[in-house]
Order: sequence, then structure tokens, then C-alpha cells
Amino acid sequence: MAAPRHRRRGFSRRVQYGLFAGYVIAVVGIVVAAAMVLVAHFDPRAFATARGVAIDAGAGLTGVARIGVRTLSDAGTEIGAYFDAANQNAQLKRDLAVERRHAIAAKALILENTRLKKLALVVEHLPPPLLSGRLIGSTISGQRRFATLAAGSTDGVRPGMPVRSVEGLIGRVYETGLFASRILLLTDGDSAVPVRMPRNGVAALMSGRGDGSLEIRGLTAGGSTFRRGDLAVTSGTGGIYAPNIPVAVITAVQGDRAVAYPLADPAAVDFATVYPIYQPPVEEQPAQPKP
Repeated sequence: MAAPRHRRRGFSRRVQYGLFAGYVIAVVGIVVAAAMVLVAHFDPRAFATARGVAIDAGAGLTGVARIGVRTLSDAGTEIGAYFDAANQNAQLKRDLAVERRHAIAAKALILENTRLKKLALVVEHLPPPLLSGRLIGSTISGQRRFATLAAGSTDGVRPGMPVRSVEGLIGRVYETGLFASRILLLTDGDSAVPVRMPRNGVAALMSGRGDGSLEIRGLTAGGSTFRRGDLAVTSGTGGIYAPNIPVAVITAVQGDRAVAYPLADPAAVDFATVYPIYQPPVEEQPAQPKP
């Protein structure tokens, strides 16, 4: 005899067990969420510890996923390079000839700069880096922009420390776990960095727009002081970020404001360097004569 078409769920133990497990998971989730809300309200320190544990737990999964994506991307690049090897070889030869001329000019400038600094008795006091760690993940969309660094409080990383790569500034440490940290990227809506334009020395404030770009506002009244292609570097004002770190390049000018894009792309950077919080030097005050 054929089974009836409209069979009730009560006849299937598998369906019953599935429904029961779903109800249990939903209730447990609601209870845990309510408990976390209460902990965050009455004991922020314990809640911060729980967030640190979550960062450490997610760092491993994020790192594995990033390695897989990077491996597939590199494989596609190598296959394309294999079929275009002849054109790339010719282009590399041309680039090498140009770079040799640039290298010779750069060496001459370095020697001249060293000589001038000795004449002017100029000494640069830059803080040594704390450590270098691997970036194991970053957000590519959304209003909040974070990256995950494979170094935490056990390595000496503290909230507020600036993070940069060879290309330029990436952001600052937002919160830390024991073995991993979250980096607030420059493009986040809550990010703000004092910068200046090396071309004319104009000071400005750069903030994230939440869409992968940056907004630069001049701190002086008057006409437009920005140009497309201008480089923005940190000014060192207010501390945290040491001066003269490359940050972004202006791509569009809108009156007294400009739109820029960061030089360092966290999605393409493997390693980042953490620096101690920069403290501006205090000018020595002349000694007051005693009465």
C-alpha cells in the first residue's frame, strides 16, 4: 500500500528531533545574547575580555580563509603570466633600464641629503617599531572597516598604537585579544588623522568615509589648497602618529575638501608593522631666574 501524500510531521522522528534541536538552539541563543547585553551594561571590563576571546577565536578561521583565497588568486596570476611571458619580459627590461637611472639619481640625492643634515646638525628621532605581524583578514564592505592582526596583548600590542606597511599608514589598534588584534582602518567612519600637504605645507584633517575612500578638510580658511595628485602625510599633531608617514593621494577636489584613497591596501598587504604611540617632543622652557 502506498504511503499517504500528506503525511503529518508526527510520524517522522527525524523531523521531530530536528524541530526540537532548532527550538533548543534558538532558546540558548536568546539566553546568551541577553546575558551578553547584561554583562556589557553592568561589567564593561568583563565584556571587553569576552570580545578579546572572540577575536582570538576568529583569528584562526580568518587566517585559513585568507590563505585559501590568496592561493587561488596567485594560481590564476601565475597561469596568466605563463602565457604572457614574452611581453612581460620585454616590459621588464624597459622598466629595469628606467629604474637603474632612477636608482643612480636616488643615491646622489641620499648623499646630498646626508651632507646637508650634517651641516645643519639635524637628527631625526623616530620611534623604533614594536613588532611586525601578519594581517589575516580585513573587511571589504560596510560602514565599519577593520583588519585583524596576528599579534595581541601578549606581544605588547595596546589599543591606540599606529599600524603601517611599506606603502603607508594602515590605521591604529582598536582592541586586542591575547594573540590577535583588531585594526581600525583609515577608511572607517570613526577614523581621523591629522595630515599635511608636503607641496605647500597646508595642515588638514583626514577622516574615513566608510566606502573605501577618505575625505580631507583644510584647517585654514580661504580658497582651495588641494590639487589632484597631492600626497598627504601625517603631521604628528596631537601625537599617536609620527610625522611624515605617507597616507593617501588626492583623486578629486571639491571646494575646500578633497577625496583621497589610501596608499596601503589591507587586502593586498601580508605583513604590517606596529609602532608605539608617538609622543611629540616637549620644547624645553628656559630656566626662570630665582628671586
